[in-house]
Amino acid sequence: MTVACQPMLAKRIIPCLDVKDGRTVKGVNFVDLRDAGDPVELAWNYSRQGADELVFLDITATHERRKTMVELVKSVARQINIPFTIGGGINEIADADALLNAGADKISINSAAVRNPALIDELAKAFGVQFVVIAIDTRVNNGKNIVHLNGGRIPTEKETLDWILEAESRGAGEILLTSMDHDGTKAGFDNGLLKKVNDAVNIPVIASGGAGSVQHFVDVFEQTNVDAALAASVFHYGEILIPDLKDILRNRKIEVR
Repeated sequence: MTVACQPMLAKRIIPCLDVKDGRTVKGVNFVDLRDAGDPVELAWNYSRQGADELVFLDITATHERRKTMVELVKSVARQINIPFTIGGGINEIADADALLNAGADKISINSAAVRNPALIDELAKAFGVQFVVIAIDTRVNNGKNIVHLNGGRIPTEKETLDWILEAESRGAGEILLTSMDHDGTKAGFDNGLLKKVNDAVNIPVIASGGAGSVQHFVDVFEQTNVDAALAASVFHYGEILIPDLKDILRNRKIEVR
């Protein structure tokens, strides 16, 4: 009996725009935020550069009990023709529905899913698995990777891999995994954790936290085989240009779009 090989999917490069008060911001280890520009302008620029997708995270929506900005989604949807995900402050079906109707392709939930895991089932049933991205902020506490909430402010009791497997079983279509220990450091992705997670699940994993050089993207794809790599400041401040990054990945026999 022959087993059909799965086609090799092209790896995705995803700029992430953390949005606060209508502006793109970037920090280190989730603090010390500085301005990085207008999110709609950045989105347009990235779509022209060849980004595969975008992720927008309203980073204070959950903390400040605010709903994600539907108006921003409408503005972005008018400007770009690549898929984008939006997260922050999504607590119920109605929140997700408003964002989908405004033009978002996927929604990302983090704290709300941990507090109410059944929300994953509800969203997957209402919109389809492919619509639901589970974002996870993880940090090492006492030798274990632990899930954190509210923009990394609150540690939980949940171990990261256990939570990822539960999220997948409930209908998560994708995992966006951010290592808080690596975030903003530009010292490279947490490849050990990413490989462990990617090997354990059957849904796409997006690596996040730590990109500082083109080599870090090469390393994360070669060492972990994740589906996508996400970064913020290296793209926002022009330290890495997406066309150059893709050329180098192709030269390393890593398939990109």
